[in-house]
Amino acid sequence: MIEEILAYNKHFTEEKSYKKYLPNKYMYRKIAILTCMDTRLGDLLPAALGLRHGAVKIIKNAGGVVTDPFGSVIRSLLIAIIEMGVEEIMVIGHAECEIYHTDSELMGTRMRQRGITEESFEMLKFCGIDFDKWISGFDTVEESVEDTVDTIRNHPLIPRDVRVGGYVFDTGTGALKVVC
Repeated sequence: MIEEILAYNKHFTEEKSYKKYLPNKYMYRKIAILTCMDTRLGDLLPAALGLRHGAVKIIKNAGGVVTDPFGSVIRSLLIAIIEMGVEEIMVIGHAECEIYHTDSELMGTRMRQRGITEESFEMLKFCGIDFDKWISGFDTVEESVEDTVDTIRNHPLIPRDVRVGGYVFDTGTGALKVVC
């Protein structure tokens, strides 16, 4: 599969197909979106929000959440704010999220079946990481969005003038519901 992707990429660049994707500096909006990595959001979310390629900074991870207040999500948001002029952040969860009710015990069992050793799980504990909390899902998408918005709004390094809002996206219709 990767070989097919690399072959396509070679053709893509040779034919200069990238030119139609280059963003126009005048269409950039000072917004960052934190959302889920679910592939259903790939084309639908920007289209439903009226956003063209390159118009906003989009940060994606499993569930569109902040799991570590000093991890890569906050780091990315800080760089977007301080270095790229982002003034607003949209936290967008979505209906039917696969992270919803993720069971850490079941995940641990499946990881062990895939060859992850007990020593690796012990190393997490040694490093102060609560595996169950770190890998678990959430009870409701709305609650997850509210918690993430709260974490960002109250982060000591996020400037207070940055507007942060929370939303839930319907992957069936493209409708966006305001949560907070």
